[in-house]
Amino acid sequence: MTPDVRDDLADPAFHADPHSFYARWRQSGPVRPVVLPGGAGGWLVTGYDDARQALTDPRLSKEIQPSQVNDPIPADIRKAISHHMLAADPPDHTRLRRLVTAAFTARRIEALRPRIEQITDDLLDAMAGREQVDLIDALAFPLPIQVICELLGIPSEDRDSFRSWSNTLVGGQALRNRLPAAMAALVSYVRALIAERRQHPGDDLLSDLIAVRDQADQLSEDELSSMVFLLLIAGHETTVNLIGNGSYLLLSDRERWERLRADPARLPAAVEEFLRYESPVETATFRITTEDVEIGGAVVPAGEIVVISLLSANRDGNRFPDAADLRLDRPQNPHLAFGHGIHYCLGAPLARLEAQIAFGRLLVRFPGLRLATDEEPGWRPGLLMRGLQRLPVRTD
Repeated sequence: MTPDVRDDLADPAFHADPHSFYARWRQSGPVRPVVLPGGAGGWLVTGYDDARQALTDPRLSKEIQPSQVNDPIPADIRKAISHHMLAADPPDHTRLRRLVTAAFTARRIEALRPRIEQITDDLLDAMAGREQVDLIDALAFPLPIQVICELLGIPSEDRDSFRSWSNTLVGGQALRNRLPAAMAALVSYVRALIAERRQHPGDDLLSDLIAVRDQADQLSEDELSSMVFLLLIAGHETTVNLIGNGSYLLLSDRERWERLRADPARLPAAVEEFLRYESPVETATFRITTEDVEIGGAVVPAGEIVVISLLSANRDGNRFPDAADLRLDRPQNPHLAFGHGIHYCLGAPLARLEAQIAFGRLLVRFPGLRLATDEEPGWRPGLLMRGLQRLPVRTD
């Protein structure tokens, strides 16, 4: 394949069935030139080994200019949300990540278990007595957004606004015309929240970050607002999709549901398989080559955007036996759902804990839970996230 022959990642057929496209591409050209949503050219990485290489290659920079991806967000708004660790290379990445690492250690996350269990039980209590609910609205979304809001010290009553802004942010071309207004509203909210917390600090992560900014001067004001933006959006999006996708996979096969109910000790392995099989993050955030880079036998020229498909890499049969099968007892599962290398998801332990608690409580509380329709629910638009828009279920 030559660089002037490019597959279109905005093709509705690709979005409707990405797994079949990825399967063909892994065979015909696992690193291939593509047209990105928005019209810019780029290169797509679909194989597991190639993805691991690309995720750790320092020649693939995270510091992409908005003009390189046809970004429609005004410069002043973009500046307030783009100076975070996910869009930075070392040494800035190292400095920014270090400032929040302490909040996401295994011990700190485990200490959240009782509160996560209580939130989950409250949400399931609200489901009881209702014949039919949307499991995304009832559990998959409110659980992680409540947890991250409490961790940051953000009023949880604003969560519907967060959801709207976040859906627009990750919605890709389908929601492109709404993106500038949504991002302006989010930035305005974050700035007001920071100003209020400066006046009235609390025992929360946001207050800690403001203290670092104002006292130790390790954060610029834009880095502070960008950090809050990242933690708020990334802190719940992955888990929403993990719980939604995993629930759908379980309920689509009654035997799986009953097997997991009978042996809850298998929950951790099942969660890992949900992460691999229907990865909640479809593609890693874009990178750009700083020089010519060979990936998977293809030479990607300097200055080219590289998109790494975690969804595709996790279905690579060269790495995972029976990769197209959902195996809840898969013994070895080195999936890339949370990335790899220095940008590995800081919140992975929190997402795993939330999912294990959510599934464990759901299986016990609603043993007869069933899908409310035989139709496959629609998937969220965009290239970044892989998640369901709705999941109607009957509580029985």
